[in-house]
Amino acid sequence: MERRKNFFSHLPPYASRLLSSARVAHLATADARGRPHVVPICFAIDGDKLFTPLDAKPKKRAPLKLKRVRNIAANPHAAIVVDHYEEDWRRLGYVLLNGKAKLLCRGARHRRAVRSLKAKYSQYRAMDIDDSPLIAVTVEHGYIWISNPAK
Repeated sequence: MERRKNFFSHLPPYASRLLSSARVAHLATADARGRPHVVPICFAIDGDKLFTPLDAKPKKRAPLKLKRVRNIAANPHAAIVVDHYEEDWRRLGYVLLNGKAKLLCRGARHRRAVRSLKAKYSQYRAMDIDDSPLIAVTVEHGYIWISNPAK
């Protein structure tokens, strides 16, 4: 069986900087009928996966009953967009990631992802996310666009 390449290890410098510095991304999921659902997320990249927690920020439903979680159970395909916006449109850019999502609730990979999230976001250091479920997205392919390639 051929081993999958780590998408994140082959990014151009601009895309790597954008992914490491961005504080917010948008996660798109779809239900079994293909109806889309998009939410803003906090995220961290660890190895070949992107992780986002189902944390204690106020929500209308219990974490495991959220629409994004129900969608992933019905249809694991997901997309994440991380963008950079400025009023000077010569400085725009984004990275669009497509892959398969699953819920991760425990284990070594979960602990490592939580450490990555806490390293990136000081707010998570103050929250108890150690036992929170995470969404793990294995990126299969992506698209990078920048308005000024010399950037």
